[in-house]
Amino acid sequence: MNTTGYKVKKTILYILLIILAVTCLLPFLLMLVNATRSGSEISSSFTLIPGDKLVENWHTVFEYFNLFDGMTNSLKVAVPATVLTAYFSALTAYGLAAYEFKGNKLIFGTILVFMMIPGQLGLIGFYNLCTKLHLVNSYVPLIIPAMAAPGTVFFLRQYVMSALPPSLIEAARIDGAGELYSFHRIVLPIMAPGIATMSIMGFIGNWNSYLLPMIILNKKDKFTLPVMMASLRASTDINANQGAIYLSVAISVIPILLVFAFFSKYIISSISAGAVKE
Repeated sequence: MNTTGYKVKKTILYILLIILAVTCLLPFLLMLVNATRSGSEISSSFTLIPGDKLVENWHTVFEYFNLFDGMTNSLKVAVPATVLTAYFSALTAYGLAAYEFKGNKLIFGTILVFMMIPGQLGLIGFYNLCTKLHLVNSYVPLIIPAMAAPGTVFFLRQYVMSALPPSLIEAARIDGAGELYSFHRIVLPIMAPGIATMSIMGFIGNWNSYLLPMIILNKKDKFTLPVMMASLRASTDINANQGAIYLSVAISVIPILLVFAFFSKYIISSISAGAVKE
């Protein structure tokens, strides 16, 4: 093997990866820098040097809403919705992948159809239903419907079919293990990388959800963070508040980064556990 040619290709690959990483991180860095600048400075010039308006932007944010109350409200929705979606989607996916029964393909086809239907089409009917059930200004309509995640079920079903040997479940049945016992003790650990991946996506979606909370929640003390931030974006002095908007967005990203750091270790550890030494 040509050692020189290999080193050249490796160097080019590393350079391309560094350029890609810088390109991905640049908007995030720019957001942090703009969080320390005033609206006029942001509009007039581009720079990666932090400004001195961080405290002023902080006070501007809290003039419109309590940022920590918004984060708490968003966590009340995003955490239970993510946990319930991950568990019941995994249970549904396992049932569709591991059991042969009449209507299996029909149910899976229905899930595929619902993946293609925009959820916004049913907002009016959903709001009328919540009104009749007296669930307006409640977090229940934001959590329970999130459990029905056809995209998550589809992904986890494909994951189960590729990663779970049927003989493993058969061996557990021969040993006298019940179906739920097998699911919790055997299937869930195998599905951990897929569940972790979809949990990250689910948490981000629930955390950033804006349209449905804006319709369901009318009381300011129950507003989630995206709805609260909309009041700042919709203010009359939008130009002067640009730095405050960047600051609130930067702070709102922190829980997402923590969730990603928490779940990514399960993805990496599961991949490493399945690695084969040569």
